[in-house]
Amino acid sequence: MRFGGGLASMKEYYEILGIAKDASLEDIKGTYRRLALKYHPDKNPGDHEAEEQFKLISEAYQVLSDTEKRQLYDLYGHAGLADMDLGGFSGFEDIFGSFGEMLEEFFSFGGQRARADRAQPGADLRHRVVLTLEDVAHGLETSLEVERRVSCRRCGGNGLEPGAQRQTCPRCGGRGQVSQSRGFLKIFNNCPDCLGAGTLISSPCVNCGGSGMMKEKKQLQVRIPPGVDTGTRLRLRGEGETGSRGGPPGDLYLEVQLAPHPVFTRQARDLHYRATLSFVEAALGTSVTIPTLNSQKRLTVPAGTQPGATFRLRGEGLPGLKGEPRGDLVVEMALQTPTRLSPQQKKLLQEFLKSPHEPKTKKIKVDGGGGEGMSFEF
Repeated sequence: MRFGGGLASMKEYYEILGIAKDASLEDIKGTYRRLALKYHPDKNPGDHEAEEQFKLISEAYQVLSDTEKRQLYDLYGHAGLADMDLGGFSGFEDIFGSFGEMLEEFFSFGGQRARADRAQPGADLRHRVVLTLEDVAHGLETSLEVERRVSCRRCGGNGLEPGAQRQTCPRCGGRGQVSQSRGFLKIFNNCPDCLGAGTLISSPCVNCGGSGMMKEKKQLQVRIPPGVDTGTRLRLRGEGETGSRGGPPGDLYLEVQLAPHPVFTRQARDLHYRATLSFVEAALGTSVTIPTLNSQKRLTVPAGTQPGATFRLRGEGLPGLKGEPRGDLVVEMALQTPTRLSPQQKKLLQEFLKSPHEPKTKKIKVDGGGGEGMSFEF
């Protein structure tokens, strides 16, 4: 089609798009995208007015988005384009195809895409580390064996036998992408033959099978700081899998899990321990030995201690991961009732039961004056 005698010859292109004459190219593109999506025949089946409007805005965009055509139009109007074949539309199918190209540009359905042969970072790895409370209290230096993928030493990571060359993929022509039409959209996917690389390996490396990667076990010396807990993650930078085609390596994450302890339970930075007393010791008072993570401590238990009473040994807990002071060791007292008593013991307990083992209270009334009194118990 020659411009100047087309669909919009009786109407200004700027008016068709609803933009100012000094509109930028980005404004023109944005307006065209909005209007084209609004009036596209696929969204308005059977609507001839929408179809005509779609043709008008498409013709206007073709002129105003081209620098040379726009200059001629601004200087001479439609007459400046008359009798000049400037690559306009030959019909509705041409307009339709142009809109598809625009969508590729706007929504990245075409053009430059990520290629499989570009540098890719290595994958991150995770390794579980099981620790005891003693490890948490003092920190731990240990050796770990980690299996990871690294670049093949034979081919240097390119997947080729030494001396071999990659071949251009015949299906995609080296682009790494193949397209499929979906209505007015053109959808691009990775080429199924080369998997997006754009090239094929005719002689794959016998060591890695053409993948460029191989598995390797590595011994790592790691330092786990004091104060960690179940769920703590420690990152070792660059100790993950090797990146492909020059990409950076991934990281190794150590995931901490705390093993159950036979003596203590943990609550944040505090440790809890359950000590057992006989009812005689609880009644008369005693001194007991309490284990700690470092040694042992003597704890004085006062007379009359009740079941469930707690005592704190300051600073005998765990350190904080961020340098917080150590927590405490909380000792809870449990009462042990004897199950086998000798006749003499039973007799003594029966005599104790009959005796007034709880002190009696006396009540006195004090006259406060005015006929009112106050009672006290002692």
